[in-house]
Amino acid sequence: MGLISGMVMGMLFGIALMAGWKHMTNNRSNKRISKAVDVKLLSALNRDDLKKICGENFPEWISFPVFEQVKWLNKHLNKLWPFIADAAEAIIKDSVEPLLEEYRPPGITSLKFSKLSLGTVAPKIEGIRVQSLKEGQITMDIDFRWGGDPNIVLAVQAAHVASIPIQLKDLQVFTVVRAIFQLTDEIPCISAVVVALLAEPKPRIDYTLKAVGGSLTALPGISDMIDDTVTTIVTDMLQWPHRIVVPIGGIPMDTSELELKPVGKVTVTILQANDLKNMELVGKSDPYVVVHIRPLFKVKTKVIDNNLNPVWNETFELIAEDKETQSIIFEVFDEDIGDDKRLGIAKLALMELEAKTTKETEVRLLPSLDMLKIKDKKDRGTLSIKVSYHEFNKEEQLIALEEEKRMLEDRKKLKEAGVIGSTVDALDGAASLVGSGVGAVGSGIGAGVGFMGSGLGAVGSGLSRAGKFMGRTITGHSGGSKRSGSNTPINSIQENGGAKPRPTL
Repeated sequence: MGLISGMVMGMLFGIALMAGWKHMTNNRSNKRISKAVDVKLLSALNRDDLKKICGENFPEWISFPVFEQVKWLNKHLNKLWPFIADAAEAIIKDSVEPLLEEYRPPGITSLKFSKLSLGTVAPKIEGIRVQSLKEGQITMDIDFRWGGDPNIVLAVQAAHVASIPIQLKDLQVFTVVRAIFQLTDEIPCISAVVVALLAEPKPRIDYTLKAVGGSLTALPGISDMIDDTVTTIVTDMLQWPHRIVVPIGGIPMDTSELELKPVGKVTVTILQANDLKNMELVGKSDPYVVVHIRPLFKVKTKVIDNNLNPVWNETFELIAEDKETQSIIFEVFDEDIGDDKRLGIAKLALMELEAKTTKETEVRLLPSLDMLKIKDKKDRGTLSIKVSYHEFNKEEQLIALEEEKRMLEDRKKLKEAGVIGSTVDALDGAASLVGSGVGAVGSGIGAGVGFMGSGLGAVGSGLSRAGKFMGRTITGHSGGSKRSGSNTPINSIQENGGAKPRPTL
């Protein structure tokens, strides 16, 4: 009896052991298959899918395996940071302060560094991608992250207001830096370095502002002013295709091929807008449109009073410097006493344009180009436009480059004379220099004497080519406006019975 029961128990135990082993192997096999499926699905995800899963702050090498991790470089960067920070502080102050002055908004009379320390926390490089996109060059993309402890205080001064120190706290920088090394056959084998921030992913600079020993309410809108200044500087000076060219090693070299040049002319006609948002408590908005590719070269239409469906039919010419990455920005504002209110914004990529072909389209106006931070997503109306693109030949490119430089100088002269508050202002009919010796037209002071700089198609200067290639002539304009100084488009070509630019004498 004992023998039989032992045999039965042994058989049952063996069967149970075999069943357990079978179950375990099947379970392991199913897990391996499940992992393989997950890996396959992950490999099929694109950048946008990964952004939804991981958020905005995922390292570049997750979605782009060509980005290599460089832990060894971060270790050395931590050790070198105190020395790098000391050297960088002086360079940043010398190079950034002139930009703050050049790009400062009109509501601020002075914007300078009061304190500048980069702190003790070194940046982190998440990954590096090395490419050879052009013969004789090495392109390096650096995924740069910095959440440091800098001590940055800006001395901000406005009219009739004492200087207020504004501290930038909780500074964080997320961007991909592109460094292009121009190679040479002489030691140190690098003749120049081109540095820029890639437009995609979009550079992010996050910070909070705090008044030191005072209140931000002493300067209404100061936060928005500083935000706009920082964004404009990054977009117009550092973000690709804009770049900084640094010669290396003292080797004589022509760096003109590395610098940004005009590549074409964009002719934009602002036709009309429909169903604009009304920003007035009494009556209707008084809209006008500001158009630009670069913030330094803004142009604007006339103001249409009390109308939510305005018709402009005004034409402007803008310069394109990189058709592949740049866009035309359209901003519709409501003219008001004090600060004008933005009714909507839209952009049109230059890549969508074909040479010698006119594109007529309707763009939808948005509250902001970055809709993730906007709560009010209501419709802002539409803007009807007509756009054409002309690609420069070599001769036209050189002429446009010279006229672009002259235009910048003329804007600086206007700013020094107090006609405009900032070089990034969209000039209107009030922009004039009377008796300044830089080319005032006639004596029509009451009509807003037109400033006609030498690079802007000045009367008697013989530079008619400026009007042909740059479209930068500024003419005076008299008309009704809520504020002193009317709003006249720069070199606008009025069509369909619109007012023609006044002939110069």
